[in-house]
Amino acid sequence: MDFYGKRTLLSLMDTEKPEQPPQSPVHLRVQTHREISEQDVQFSPPRPSSTTTSDGMFPMIMPDSPWTLSPLPTPSPSLLYHCIASLHRHEGNIYAIAASKGLVFTGSNSSRIRVWKQPDCMDRGYLKASSGEVRAILAYSNMLFSTHKDHKIRIWTFTVSDSFKSKKVGTLPRKTSILLFPSRGKNTPKHKDSVSCMAYYHSEGLLYTGSHDRTVKAWRVSDRKCVDSFVAHEDNVNAILVNQDDGCLFTGSSDGSVKIWRRVYTEDSHTLTMTLKFQPSPVNALALSCSFNHCFLYSGSSDGMINFWEKERLCYRFNHGGFLQGHRFAVLCLATVGNMIFSGSEDTTIRVWRREEGSCYHECLTVLDGHRGPVKCLAACLEMEKVVMGFLVYSASLDQTFKVWRIKVLPDEKMCMDYSDQCEAATRVKIRDYDMSPVLSPSWVEKKLQEAEKSYSDEEEEVGYMDISNILMARSTEEPFYGSPVEEEPLISTSSSSKPNAGPWFTLDDT
Repeated sequence: MDFYGKRTLLSLMDTEKPEQPPQSPVHLRVQTHREISEQDVQFSPPRPSSTTTSDGMFPMIMPDSPWTLSPLPTPSPSLLYHCIASLHRHEGNIYAIAASKGLVFTGSNSSRIRVWKQPDCMDRGYLKASSGEVRAILAYSNMLFSTHKDHKIRIWTFTVSDSFKSKKVGTLPRKTSILLFPSRGKNTPKHKDSVSCMAYYHSEGLLYTGSHDRTVKAWRVSDRKCVDSFVAHEDNVNAILVNQDDGCLFTGSSDGSVKIWRRVYTEDSHTLTMTLKFQPSPVNALALSCSFNHCFLYSGSSDGMINFWEKERLCYRFNHGGFLQGHRFAVLCLATVGNMIFSGSEDTTIRVWRREEGSCYHECLTVLDGHRGPVKCLAACLEMEKVVMGFLVYSASLDQTFKVWRIKVLPDEKMCMDYSDQCEAATRVKIRDYDMSPVLSPSWVEKKLQEAEKSYSDEEEEVGYMDISNILMARSTEEPFYGSPVEEEPLISTSSSSKPNAGPWFTLDDT
């Protein structure tokens, strides 16, 4: 993966005419797209997003909406993925996406939060606040949290019926009554800079907010009270999430670190338990993927890497498991559904990764390259789970477009690493010995193959010399030779069949 100084994609877009970026190479798969299409699985009927659809079947956009629906080519049934809807905003960028109860919410420069119906993006209305520039959105059940330019958080409730209805139920921090005069010099719970991220702990009803003022605040939603506030990092807090199983809080910052916090027992305060810092690059996004026996933490950085850590089963410690390499520029957003990981980058692409069940091996299934600008935010959900799993992925880019992708994924039958059954166990031992990610550079793999081949040749040569010595000794003493019969072919074979399996060890990414 090549980097060219500090020049980013944004600077390249300013100096060059916008053009369609080249598609990144896709990792090899055991089964082809044709085999996927032959699966006897019924997906929902084609959405009215193709150019062959009549105008009357397009999703309805309200007359006063600043959005227009972009035409799309007719999707092929043999594709692993296709874009089913694309919306373009005339002015301003989209900064946040959230999905809940069959609805998708988008936040942008304006004071309105747009509401769309899943999955065809029919316009259901909007929520309007007194302050604009919605930087973060979080949806849970029928509640919606949004952060705004005035550094405050709004709490909304909504109902899903024939007509969308919403109501603002509170603002964090609460407005101080004019009859109450706060003491001079007392710190207010309001953030002093932009609120960049949020996380909601369901069982305790706690809302966590991270800000560019380097602090994290914990709010009790029931009475809208700030129960804790602490300086979490030395730089902007860009990402925050909470593990719903044990209440662990994770924060990522521009200082390049990921920190793990826990609530003090019977108290509302939080204490730092662990700091994860594998490289100094700023952390832009965090995602958590948990199953019954495994829990993985993913962090997207400005160097294009996605580092991941695996949690130990008997404690709260996380061990670095490797990194996913593929993006050329900064990773700006992450989303997970089960063992699927979706990453959006400044290189305008979205990569779809899958983790093998019961291990830390990952493969890149495909690359979505429909955007023309950095992918700022993502949201994903499971659409169906049968023979072929179906996912809906929502993406927004700084090219002012909002897209919906439908992705079909085959069952996790075996990791697509092109292993043979004979060398699979030995290969995994080698990977653990080197403590590396399964996504490695081609030069590293070639070097290790050459070392293995040289070691094998040395051992075989030594065995050949021993056989020759036995033969000469037997002839000199004129005694019967009881060793293994010597074949007419050379003792040290140079044929390819005697060499160790030099097939690919890993699914490689040439990017």
